[in-house]
Amino acid sequence: QVQLEESGGGLVQPGGSLRLSCTGSGSALYFFAMGWYRQCPGKERELVASITGATINYSDSAKGRFTISRANARNTVDLQMSSLKPEDTAVYYCYAKVGGADVWGKGTLVTVSS
Repeated sequence: QVQLEESGGGLVQPGGSLRLSCTGSGSALYFFAMGWYRQCPGKERELVASITGATINYSDSAKGRFTISRANARNTVDLQMSSLKPEDTAVYYCYAKVGGADVWGKGTLVTVSS
């Protein structure tokens, strides 16, 4: 069974930085795509950033502030977040497409507050 484990969430002040990490395990298949979604309070889950092969996508809110990176050999994907704003407060979910199936982590809470 494929599992995704996130780490790195927490409380950070506005303007600060935080790095989220996600490691996938449980499958010998190639993790075709990996990325990060988030769900802000009272809102639907939305894409933050994703990597599919050599293609990287960012949401408009993430562009210029967040950087996604991936280590294919270890099925890991990181999200470096900078210049954080209170509206970035959300549960951040790691995502992967493995063998045609969508796999989700349990989520890690990021709170941006002074």
